[in-house]
Amino acid sequence: MSQRRACVASGIARSTLRHCHKQSDDSGVIQFMQTYMATNPRHGFGLLYASARYQNQPWGKTVLWRVYCQLKLNLPRRGKKRLPARIRQPLEAGNQPNQGWSCDFMSDALWSGRKFRTFNVIDEFNREALRIEIDTSLPAARVIRALNELVEVRGAPLSIRMDNGPEFIAHALADWAKTRGIALNHIQPGKPTQNAYV
Repeated sequence: MSQRRACVASGIARSTLRHCHKQSDDSGVIQFMQTYMATNPRHGFGLLYASARYQNQPWGKTVLWRVYCQLKLNLPRRGKKRLPARIRQPLEAGNQPNQGWSCDFMSDALWSGRKFRTFNVIDEFNREALRIEIDTSLPAARVIRALNELVEVRGAPLSIRMDNGPEFIAHALADWAKTRGIALNHIQPGKPTQNAYV
C-alpha cells in the first residue's frame, strides 16, 4: 500500500507522519533568565522581555514565555484588599455638638518639595475644626493618638465618619473605637461626597 493510501486509511495527515520534532536547546535562555532574575528578583516577564530585546538576544517572545513558565518564575499577583460592604449613611448633621465627627487627610508640600500631610477632624454640627495633626507621616497609631487626646478634651462622640484609607481601616482603630463605644461610619469607596462636611 502506498504511503498516501495508508495515511488516508489510518486518518493521519502526511505532514504529521513526516514531522520530525527538533529538540530545542534552552540552556542559553535558562542561563540568561537565571542571571537576570538573580539581579532583579521582583521584575516580571514584561521587563525581562524588554531587557532581552535591549541586549539583542536571539530568542523571541514565545520562547522566552515558554521557558519563563517552565522555570515557574511567574510572580503571584498581590490580591486586592477586599473591603466589607459599605452601607451608604445619610449625610445629616447632629442636633448638638459632639454627636458626630468627620475626619479626612489632606496633603501639601513645603517650598523645598518635601511633602507633608494633615489629619483633620471637624464637628458635623457646627463645622468646628477640632484637631489638625500635621506631619510627614501619619500612620494609624498616630491617628489613634490624636483621636484619643481629642476624646479626653472634648468627650467621645457617638460616631466618626471617614473614608476607606489604610489608616482608617486598621484593626487597631476599630478596636479603639469599640472600647469607647464609638461607631465608625465608613463611606462607600469612590464616593467622597458622602464625607462632604470635612
